[in-house]
Parts: sequence; structure tokens; C-alpha cells
Amino acid sequence: MEYLDFELPIKELEDQLDKCQIIGSESNVDVTATCKQIEKKLEETKRKIYKNLTAWQRVQLSRHPNRPYTLEHITNLTKGTFLELFGDRNFKDDKAMVGGLGKIDGQSFMLIGQQKGINTKMRQLRNFGMANPEGYRKALRLMKMAEKFNIPVVTLIDTPGAYPGLEAEERGQGEAIARNILEMVRLKVPVICVIIGEGASGGALGIGVGDRVLMMENTWYSVISPESCSSILWKSWEYKEQAAEALKLTSADMKKLKLVDDIIPEPLGGAHYDKETTFKTVEQYIMKAFNELKDLSTEELVAQRMDKYSKMGEYKE
Repeated sequence: MEYLDFELPIKELEDQLDKCQIIGSESNVDVTATCKQIEKKLEETKRKIYKNLTAWQRVQLSRHPNRPYTLEHITNLTKGTFLELFGDRNFKDDKAMVGGLGKIDGQSFMLIGQQKGINTKMRQLRNFGMANPEGYRKALRLMKMAEKFNIPVVTLIDTPGAYPGLEAEERGQGEAIARNILEMVRLKVPVICVIIGEGASGGALGIGVGDRVLMMENTWYSVISPESCSSILWKSWEYKEQAAEALKLTSADMKKLKLVDDIIPEPLGGAHYDKETTFKTVEQYIMKAFNELKDLSTEELVAQRMDKYSKMGEYKE
């Protein structure tokens, strides 16, 4: 297990507990009472830390290296039924964007999401989860296929942003994302979007327009990352904590602003602490959202989606 800077008190107590258990197993000394004391203190420390997380700490948790990425979610949600589909039928297959057909609780879905990679080699292959235009066009191709066969769409969002390279701009990065937003608004099947990690800017919006937008508890969703915001406003990354607070990017902030529909709770410590529970909870929320949408007519579905996004940004003086 890797630990973030604010998790170091937990690491110290877990190390103490391990040593205590080793002493108990290797000698005749009864350390049961001591171990129970450490366990109690560990639980109290965890609750104290994770119940009072700052916006920046939630950003750090969303990037935790042990946190489950898109393909791990898909594998566990579909339980072996996932069939990955490749290519945009125009330029090439973008490894940063994955998608295909799979069944969740017996219901077929088209699953699409950004994949970051679990080690250095895979991160380079997946371009750190930053999709090129062909990635967004591949996602749109799969959504249109789902619409043709009346299959609901689930998107899993986890990206530091769309790839900002010269070649991406030459191939129409802005147009690809704008086209996806337009087409997703009028897609004739239910669309459920789940933010499972980072939801950065247009890179997230390119697959983030849906009837239900769900955010996992320790994720963020914003037009810009705290570091980039800090570097623009203060010419330094030193103010990233201040920027994170000001951006109102946490799941609680997004729900309060009515930009997302629901928050998916995570196990104490984050999704990586108890992956099995995390996957079960995500499945429950996806199926709950689908059951609310499945009986709506195509006209009602599209009208409700358009109405939902038209109301965003309204305010009263």
C-alpha cells in the first residue's frame, strides 16, 4: 500500500500493529490487549482524517496509484462478459479511451472510459489517460452503435484532460469533443456517466453528458486542475490547495451546485481500501439510475436531458 502525505499517521499505526502481531506470533508474550488498543486508535485516526478531508486531499485521493482504474471497474462490473471494441474507423485506435459491450446484472451496456495505466510502461501506452481526437471519435462510434441496437451507455470518467499536443490539435481535438457533447445530448438511449477519478475539463466532458451523472465520493470535476489554476493565477504551483478550495471541485460541491445527480459513497480511506465493496456500490448506483430511465420513451429521455443541461448556470438575484 502506498500512502499520501496526510495518511502518514495511519501508516505509523499500521506499522505498529504489524510489529505487535509479529511479536505475538514469534514469542509467548500475550499482546492481545496492546494490539486491540492500537486497532482502536487506528480506527479513530482513520475516521478523524477521512471525515475532514480538504478539497486538495480529495484531489490527491482521486489520483492514488492504488485506486481502481476504468478497466478494473469494467472487469468487475461485467464479470467476464466484456467484449472490447477498437478503433475510430478513421485514423487509429486510441489506447487512452477504452470501450465495448458487457453485461451488468444481466443487462447489456456499452461501456466507455479513459484508462490511465497501472505502471510506467502502461501509462505511456495509455498516454496517462489523455485521449486524442480519435479516442473521442471512437467513443462516439460506440455510442452510435449502442443507439442503433437500443443498448444503454455507461461512461467511466478518469482523465487529467484531453491530450493538448500539436498533432491532437491538427486532427481536430476541439471539434471531436464538441461533436461528442452535441451527439450525447440527443442520443436516443439512456446515458449514465460515472466520475471514478479525475474529471478534468473538456477531456471529461467529451464523454460526460448524460441523463444521470454520478460522482464517486473522493473524485473531482472541474474546468481546470488546481495546479494549472495556481500556475495561471499565481505563477506558481504552491497555491494549489487554495485553488482547489476556490474551484469548488469536490463531489459535495458539485451536488450542491446541481451539476451532478448523485454521490457514490466510498469505503473509509477511499476506493482502493476495499475494492470489492467499491465495485458493488458502483454497480448498485448504475442499476438504480438505469431502472429510473429504462421505461422513458425516446422523446421523454432526450427532452429531460436537454432540459437538465439548459437549466445549468441559472441563478436568481
